[in-house]
Amino acid sequence: MATRPTRITSRRAPPKFLFLLLLILVPICVIGIFTHGQKISYFFRPLWDNPPPPFIRVPHYYAENVSMDHLCRLHGWSLRSKPRRVFDAIIFSNELDMLEVRWRELHPYVSKFVILESNTTFTGIPKPLFFASNRARFAFAEDKIAHGVFSGRIADRGSHKDPFVVESEQRGAMNGLLHRSGISIGDLLIMSDTDEIPSPHTIKLLQWCDEVPPVLHLELRHYMYSFEFPVDYSSWRATAHIYGPRTHYRHSRQTNTILSDAGWHCSFCFRYIREFVFKMTAYSHADRVTRTDFLKHSRIQKLICQGDDLFDMLPEEYSFSELIKKMGSIPRSASAVNLPAYLIENAVKYRFLLPGGCIRPSE
Repeated sequence: MATRPTRITSRRAPPKFLFLLLLILVPICVIGIFTHGQKISYFFRPLWDNPPPPFIRVPHYYAENVSMDHLCRLHGWSLRSKPRRVFDAIIFSNELDMLEVRWRELHPYVSKFVILESNTTFTGIPKPLFFASNRARFAFAEDKIAHGVFSGRIADRGSHKDPFVVESEQRGAMNGLLHRSGISIGDLLIMSDTDEIPSPHTIKLLQWCDEVPPVLHLELRHYMYSFEFPVDYSSWRATAHIYGPRTHYRHSRQTNTILSDAGWHCSFCFRYIREFVFKMTAYSHADRVTRTDFLKHSRIQKLICQGDDLFDMLPEEYSFSELIKKMGSIPRSASAVNLPAYLIENAVKYRFLLPGGCIRPSE
């Protein structure tokens, strides 16, 4: 005798239960988006943003004891009868240690160090003129220094002035300082931030060779907190220009051509924790400080030694594969090879920039 199939009936959740569930989940989602909105947007960046066009990479040839004539010819260029003058132009905030490493490393090759600082941060906070008050530290380069001060604007309480606009205005003021420094048509001009340091052999190559492209981005190896934490070769904003009538100081993409492996970019490479705090609240990305505890000295110290992000941000990538590959702590490196020579010669003084030196004093 056939049995009748059993009917299974689903039980609907009571409307009251669903309402209570929504009442709990919606505020949690809203708070989560408000608190971690930037982080969420970075994770989904591959969906809403497209990468810029790829660079055309110029292979970079260098080895010790190889003649400049041979190096020029390897790049498809020719040797000049005399080197170009070199003007190294930077916008300066508070990176005194990185400035000394940079200038000591490049001093034999640079004709003029052009440095512009402001009495306010990009975010409108009053600040000391750090270079002017520490100028004696750089007496070794005094005859090559062209220093200028940009009068910044103090932000009103509640002001929402875009820090990138202020940064752009300061970079624009650099053009006047360059003219006053005596730059001429045909000179080599380096445009970069203080912590974006071209290698000496890159400078020599560009000042001694003819047929160099008039504008050339410099690919720099990117480090975070010190040379113990190499990130990748993603730093591209530094540029080298054969100075001409239309040359203007910028820190953005200016050409599609980039010279490979041309130096070092050491971000947030400070000696003291207070210097980290200053930069976190002063630079154009200060909006990433979404919680006051981000500025706690103990938290910053812990993250420096772990190689983790100070702002609890995800990597800025255009593909999920690259984003996932770079998530997590930056792997440590025990290598101190192919770093600025001045840094190695003064390893005790700059221990905090080398492998094993992650502990920073507060003051």
